[in-house]
Amino acid sequence: MTSKIFSITVLTTFVVMLSSGCGKKAPPPEPDYRVLETNVVSQAAPAPNSAMVRLDAKPGSSVRIEGTSTLHNWQVIGKLIGGYLELPTALIGDSGAQVNPGKVEAHCETFIPVRSLRSVTKEGNAYSTMMDDIMYEKFLAGAHPRILYRLQELVLKTAATNAGSPMIFDSRGDLVVAGVTNEISMPVTITVVGDNTLRVSGSVDTKMSAFKIETPAPAGMLIKTGDEVKLLFEWAVGRKPTTAPATTGEPK
Repeated sequence: MTSKIFSITVLTTFVVMLSSGCGKKAPPPEPDYRVLETNVVSQAAPAPNSAMVRLDAKPGSSVRIEGTSTLHNWQVIGKLIGGYLELPTALIGDSGAQVNPGKVEAHCETFIPVRSLRSVTKEGNAYSTMMDDIMYEKFLAGAHPRILYRLQELVLKTAATNAGSPMIFDSRGDLVVAGVTNEISMPVTITVVGDNTLRVSGSVDTKMSAFKIETPAPAGMLIKTGDEVKLLFEWAVGRKPTTAPATTGEPK
């Protein structure tokens, strides 16, 4: 069997595996990333606090969901993570204060637009718009267009040892997929990469069944989709640059 025939067979079988009796329909419109990237900031803002700094979502983020089946592994990726993160100013080096390990006052709400996710091959190329349609259906994108996360607790385990080194945390929060909420715990790494930018990264293992997403297993076929999935992300956040006051151009 040639590689081309094998690829077509894999695609056809995987689509049948995910959804039986799926009728043909036009592929969903490609999201306008230029518009989405300017609207990824959550409108819910925490109360002002001089000891805290708010960091809003920036372009340059990525998210990946990995899964398995008895046929092959699969993955989907996205380039948009919206929301905000609020941290103590001392934690990101603004005050020069020593930060000790322990529970950190922090606020965070993030979201991923479901329709910004796309299936890809292991090389990162576009895989199947039909699979994307099935994914949106399984995620109930019409009723719940966003995957949501709300931080409940952040605990510093390892402070940054020098400029540019990562801080390592344990986190606990609520993950909402297809309208179903589950509490998750995961290690999180935060790295200051510039005067106004931080990189937040982490991963968590979960199950589709935990969010009441039925694991596809078409009758009469010896193909099963694994219930376990892994969510990995790298989130760019930062402060908006301070705009210098306008000058009149008149001599002082």
